[in-house]
Amino acid sequence: MTAEQRAKLYPVILIEYNPDWIIWYSEEQSKIEQAVGLESIARIRHCGSTSIPGMLAKPTVDILLEIPESADVTGMKERMKSVGYWCLDGESLTMDTPPPHMMFLGGYTSCGFAQRVFHIHVQYIGDREPDEILFRNYLIAHPEKAQEYADLKRSLWKDFEYNRDGYTLAKSKFILSVTKKAREDKRV
Repeated sequence: MTAEQRAKLYPVILIEYNPDWIIWYSEEQSKIEQAVGLESIARIRHCGSTSIPGMLAKPTVDILLEIPESADVTGMKERMKSVGYWCLDGESLTMDTPPPHMMFLGGYTSCGFAQRVFHIHVQYIGDREPDEILFRNYLIAHPEKAQEYADLKRSLWKDFEYNRDGYTLAKSKFILSVTKKAREDKRV
């Protein structure tokens, strides 16, 4: 499949907040814990726009999976594949990711998106709160900033409907600014 065909099959879709996303996350968390094993999970949390009540979002539930450096990454890839995920790592990654430089995708079919779509962002657990969680918490605590983010996403959507990486990149300045503010804000 060419990049153009893939972009048409999996466009950027934005919809109003769906409270079922919390349920989807919870169900998928249990599935991941069983597949990966609790001994290989340091923390697992719902992140991204679907984790922010009221937020306009792509209907993709993002999950941050933090693992200890001792985790068996090769075995994890096989176990996640057995429950319907495919792994992006190495050359298949189109965006920079923290070590171990991989993520799992679920809910993509040869005909487009399934009813439920998941992105599992994997990283080694560190000494400080991950940016994804700081960003989420800041927007939940600051509704005016969350509205600004929703407005930005809405304004970018048509220009990037068939360019997921471009859409993500176009939001990055805002995300970096908010994350920096969140690190400085002692309330989050």
